[in-house]
Formats: sequence, C-alpha cells, structure tokens
Amino acid sequence: MKPLLFALIVIAFSTHSSLCQTTNSGKPWQNKIQQIPGRIECEFYNEGGEGVAYHDSDSINNGSGKLNPANGTFLNEFRMKEGVDISYTKTDNINDNPYNKVPRDMGKLYVGWTVPGEWIKYTVNVNESATYNVGLMYTSNWDGLISLDLDGKEIAGRLKIASTHDDRDTVKWRQWHHWNKTDPLTTLKLKKGIHVLTIHIVANGNMNLDYLEFKKN
Repeated sequence: MKPLLFALIVIAFSTHSSLCQTTNSGKPWQNKIQQIPGRIECEFYNEGGEGVAYHDSDSINNGSGKLNPANGTFLNEFRMKEGVDISYTKTDNINDNPYNKVPRDMGKLYVGWTVPGEWIKYTVNVNESATYNVGLMYTSNWDGLISLDLDGKEIAGRLKIASTHDDRDTVKWRQWHHWNKTDPLTTLKLKKGIHVLTIHIVANGNMNLDYLEFKKN
C-alpha cells in the first residue's frame, strides 16, 4: 500500500473513531468542545439527554426554573428542561458567606443536588499528551466520592471530596454552600486528542460541582 494512501486511511479511521465516541455520548454543548489544559465547566455537559449525555435521578431540574423561577433570564433558566440540576452563585448571603474556604465569584453556574449513581459526560480536547494536575471547585456537606472515566474507561476511581461542613455556621441550609477548591484532586496522564470525559457520583452526594481544572504538571 502506498504511504500516502495508508496515511489517509489512518486519519479517516481516527476521525471516525472520535466522532463515534462523541456521538454515542451526545455532542458538545452548543458544539463548543471544552479544552484541556483549562477548566471543564460542569454545567456545559454534552447535549443528548438522559441516558446519553447524563443520568440523573429524576427528570426535574431542581435549580433552573424551580429554585430559580423562570423569569426570562439566562441564569434562572439555563438548561431548565433537562434533568441535570443547575444553579448559580448568588450575592444574597448564600454563596457569598464568611465560611467559604476560597474566594468565590458570583453569578457562576454549577451542578448541584448530586446523588450516588448519577453521571455526566463532556467532550474534551486534550491539546497535548502530558501529565495533568486536576483541581475541583466544589461544596460538600459530607465527605463524598466521585470517579472519572475517559472514553468509557476509568482513569480515577473513588476520589474523596472532603466535606466543607463548618459547625460555626448556624444557618443549616448554608452548609451546602461553603465553597472550596482542592488542587490537585488527582493527577492524570492524558493523550492528545478528542475524548469523552465522564464524572460519576459514587457516594454521599449533595455536592455542588462548579468546574474541574486541568493544569499541565
């Protein structure tokens, strides 16, 4: 076989493989592939719906359109007809509170109401084969566990998400809104190319997940 023809076949096969991975897992939100290194925003999960792009314990978005009533605004109505539960940081003494472990920007979307067994998929582009430190911006009223898959294969299992509960805060419902960033949560070797990243909620849900941040080691 001629070298040029062989090269074209390899490229075609690789492209087809990447497209199949993306199609079987939904497609990037608004066709915008999230980039590594960089932040993988949890609310920008793939399109495709229940059982394809995500699995949620119910079909109701408990944040957009419910906790945050539909009022014609982007933040209150973001993906409100989908099962993944989404809210955003507010300046009404909920997320902007003295018990945050790290400074917190307001008006930022995040995934919440997580329970064990749920999962969410993201199409990502790894720009360089390398080892990456992975950080997580989150809250957790109890110690939790998540795992990460890449293209259907586990790459990080049972990662502990340390509780952000603080007994000094006497406002009970605010225990779910003490923000922290663990950096790194884990370290991963990733190959260059387009992949499908899946976050699994393994144990002790009720975590709020804002973003995973991948930094080249």
